[in-house]
Amino acid sequence: MKLRRNILIWIGFAIVIAALVSYIPVFAVFPVTRDIPWANYLLFVIGGALLAAGIRRAFRDPEHYRGKTTGSILAVVSALLFGFFVWGVTYFTRQIPSGATAVSVNQKAPPFVLTGADGKQVSSAGLLMDHRGVLLVFYRGYW
Repeated sequence: MKLRRNILIWIGFAIVIAALVSYIPVFAVFPVTRDIPWANYLLFVIGGALLAAGIRRAFRDPEHYRGKTTGSILAVVSALLFGFFVWGVTYFTRQIPSGATAVSVNQKAPPFVLTGADGKQVSSAGLLMDHRGVLLVFYRGYW
């Protein structure tokens, strides 16, 4: 009797790979999925569940389905990829500066020198010589 392919294992692993590589180009764009990547966690859970179902089927019915060795290897690789993802997300979120050091409303900004759109240096002291004040706009983002 020819063994059937255990497609659940491969679909589960493909979803795990999609969960890993989709965070930066897709889910990090939106604030609701950037701060806590719940969509990626959900994809990891779905992929892991499909992998587990495929492995279970391979071990329960080895006369009909393949995948005992391949499924076990892909499950270990998937667990390592999930661990790498969680480590990366938690590590890089700690690298973002805290808001405690940011300038607050009505607080005087420290002197600065920036490059303007024309490539010339612009200083806050130079701007304040000709004007009463300078409006600074701060954007929170991950560019």
